[in-house]
Amino acid sequence: MNRSSPSAPPPALSPPPGCPAHSLSPSPDSVDSLGSLDSLDTDLLPLSAATSAYQPREVYRQLRERYGNVARVELEPGVPAWLVMGYRELLTITRQEQVFSRDARNWRDLNEGVVPPHSGLLPMMAWRANVIGADGPEHRRLRQPLDDGVARIDQRKARLQVEALCAELIEEFSQRGRADLVNDYATIVPMLSIASLFGLDSAEGQELLRALIALFGSADDSQDGNRHFEEILSDTLRTRQETPTDDLTTAFINHPNLESDAERLQSMVVMISAGNETVTAWISHTLRLMLTDPRFAARMHGGRLGVDDALDEALWRDPPMNNMPARYALRDTELGGRHIRRGDVLILGIAAANDDPAIRPDDTAGEPGNRAHLAFSAGPHVCPAQVPARLITRTAVNTAFHLLPDMRLAIPTSQLAWRPSPWTRVPVSLPVEFSASGALAPGPR
Repeated sequence: MNRSSPSAPPPALSPPPGCPAHSLSPSPDSVDSLGSLDSLDTDLLPLSAATSAYQPREVYRQLRERYGNVARVELEPGVPAWLVMGYRELLTITRQEQVFSRDARNWRDLNEGVVPPHSGLLPMMAWRANVIGADGPEHRRLRQPLDDGVARIDQRKARLQVEALCAELIEEFSQRGRADLVNDYATIVPMLSIASLFGLDSAEGQELLRALIALFGSADDSQDGNRHFEEILSDTLRTRQETPTDDLTTAFINHPNLESDAERLQSMVVMISAGNETVTAWISHTLRLMLTDPRFAARMHGGRLGVDDALDEALWRDPPMNNMPARYALRDTELGGRHIRRGDVLILGIAAANDDPAIRPDDTAGEPGNRAHLAFSAGPHVCPAQVPARLITRTAVNTAFHLLPDMRLAIPTSQLAWRPSPWTRVPVSLPVEFSASGALAPGPR
């Protein structure tokens, strides 16, 4: 694949220099030859190149223009997948589990050895004994403990705890007059907030965070990160079995639907891993939006649009999971004009589907309060923790703008870089500057 940079800077809505989207060379006449995952093609777009692009929506648009709503992409060298970018097509695969399964044991390329056992994809995509890898009655059995766990969260108490944590973190850097809102703030708030619900302390939460960053990167250190992540949670599970307390770990131990320590552990893995990485991304993108978009920046000065409007717009523009793994075809079928074979893997292109011209015909912002986006997926596997995720994100964003009202982005938006991952889109950093006068005292808002 040709990744050489163009000689002139790209326009605002073009892929960045070096982005493989510049190399989407097959002509429209050749699309029919790419009708299955077995078709030979040495020039597939690596999915991580889209999530790390300066303008990922433009990359997805070029894919759609070339291939339609279902495009062939590369997960890692030699491992192809279907990227489902159509809003209606995405609803189809999330709602028809009798055709599109969440069980990775149906993945043909994994069963046939195309995906090697050391692949960095496996911590995110291999089958686990948890709710993510199950369908039908088994999924409902494993889903109930998560729903019950979310329902038992005291939202007022949780908001006050998150607010206190945010104020404490801001106090640590407020005298410097500068900070990195990703690494000093957005990555820490959700992990410590969620970890505390399971009875983990701050040091354990920081360890989990480092392991999770590796896991979601799906690179060479992904499996090591996954092992360390599960070791920490296994230790917590054993401790709570000996000394029960009023936390979610103990609640999972006692839940009648969880029949083994493996299922209890994997339920913890799902809630902590999914909640942390996605909320980190949501906080980061909302802060970035409010710092760079005049409509939302005006909120700091009494503008009409507020934090919740920015939260929703961030979910439309940059959903926490740009691409979500995965569905596996249980039989030969057709989707978006493509022949899908039994065992093919399909990736939920959430960011692309949110930008589908069939539902968003222009590039303008949506109506305030519009939550028809697919940021939380859809169907039986829709995210069970939308309420606590919004609570943490809203509190983190509100507290930052309340305590640091004059903060501003310290670099041009075009200089922001992104953590490598085919799935999530989290800034490497979000440097800001502000008056070094100390944070204001938090209070009711």
